[in-house]
Amino acid sequence: MALASVAVPAWIRPMALLGSLPTLRAQAAHLEIFAAGFSYLDEILRAGSPAARRLEGAVVGSTQRIELANGSFALEQVYLAKVRPEGFFESHRRYIDVQVVVAGEEIMELADVARLTVQKPYDAERDLIVYADFAAASVLKLGAGEAAIFFPVDGHMPCLRPGATANLVRKTVIKVPVPV
Repeated sequence: MALASVAVPAWIRPMALLGSLPTLRAQAAHLEIFAAGFSYLDEILRAGSPAARRLEGAVVGSTQRIELANGSFALEQVYLAKVRPEGFFESHRRYIDVQVVVAGEEIMELADVARLTVQKPYDAERDLIVYADFAAASVLKLGAGEAAIFFPVDGHMPCLRPGATANLVRKTVIKVPVPV
């Protein structure tokens, strides 16, 4: 069964925002909901800061939750990017994802949830909908200092290898509550 629509506030853009952090900041700076996330990014991207050292020292396979202001939080992650068959499309209802590659690079795929078929229905505890594979998705390659903002209407498959060899990625995913 295809997901026909997702009820979201009218201010939410129909698709993701992508690009360098300065570009995303310029596009989203007027939205107060992103303020805590951008402050956190200033710290984690400042060489030698406690946040930067924390992510640099994290071991492969780790995820650490960092509480931010106004209900936002960050998930600092270190992992080996995976092959596409290990990935899956997902979306969220309660949180907007701000995915920022701090070191390394990865492929992400993107599709409007209206074009996807639900594989696992909404899990409220994890704020997660899982979708069946979709061959017609847009493919994005993000390197260090690049980011994507995924809204509830954006089905996304992150964490994919850009090549045949596994590569190390240090990333933070800021979860920003969707305004009601």
